[in-house]
Amino acid sequence: MDRLQAVEIFVKVAELKSFSAAATALNLSRTLVSERVRDLEEDLGVRLLQRTTRRVGLTESGAAFLERVRVGLSALEEAAAEASSLSVEPRGLLRVNAALSFGFRHLAPAVGSFLERYPKVKVDLTLDDRQVDLIQEKVDIAIRIGELRDSTAIARKLATCRMLVCAAPLYLKRYGAPKRPPDLKNHTCCSYSLLQDGEDWQFVRGREKITVRIASRLRSNNGDAVAEAAASGAGIALQPDFIAGPLIKQGRLVEVLPGWRAAEYGVFALYPPTQFLPAKSRVFLNHLAEVFAKSPWL
Repeated sequence: MDRLQAVEIFVKVAELKSFSAAATALNLSRTLVSERVRDLEEDLGVRLLQRTTRRVGLTESGAAFLERVRVGLSALEEAAAEASSLSVEPRGLLRVNAALSFGFRHLAPAVGSFLERYPKVKVDLTLDDRQVDLIQEKVDIAIRIGELRDSTAIARKLATCRMLVCAAPLYLKRYGAPKRPPDLKNHTCCSYSLLQDGEDWQFVRGREKITVRIASRLRSNNGDAVAEAAASGAGIALQPDFIAGPLIKQGRLVEVLPGWRAAEYGVFALYPPTQFLPAKSRVFLNHLAEVFAKSPWL
């Protein structure tokens, strides 16, 4: 007996509540359908279907069996589709969305190397700092930093970014550097208006945790604008390492509050829930994981 075929026949009979209807749907003879179900019952040692002259119904054992095998058949179909996609060259249009600063600085170069690697894929890359609806706006993959708000999306972590408190050497020469987080209340601060924690800056040193509410003289919805303003001496800023890192290396910004760590956030790739991920999306996710494995902005 072909057990897989017998299970598929049983499922169809149970769904249609008829041997004749199942035989028609599967393009098999009614006799073969009846034999395969009977063989399956004998093999399992339990009656799965209750037959009468008017209808076919599930027994208690049959209902339990149906629920389990449906899951198995679905997983089998998904695995087959995924295996098939591995042999297909990725192609088609891939719609990607990311925050402006990260997208410009780090995602765009990664997209460039991806296109060279997969010549039959096209990318539509949109950059903005708002939260997009993946399904409504037909986005295949979105890059998000921080706590995830879309509970329906599937997320894959690509890297980690650390928030840095920094200021220009000129500012520190004029006003001095804060020695502890509460000292920030006596300093001019610049903040990113879309930061998840707002103007509550959080710090950790060992087991000690401190949250400081700062009063910003400058707020902007773009991280690069905040960083450049801070580098010009406008005040102390809390910035992700992928923005502040290069400016610190150039000497335009200096990290302050040594020994204290500000928040850390994950860099995630989000995509809509799906039974099977298209080849173009799968290889793009793998490519980003390779590129960002060592957090190249540090």
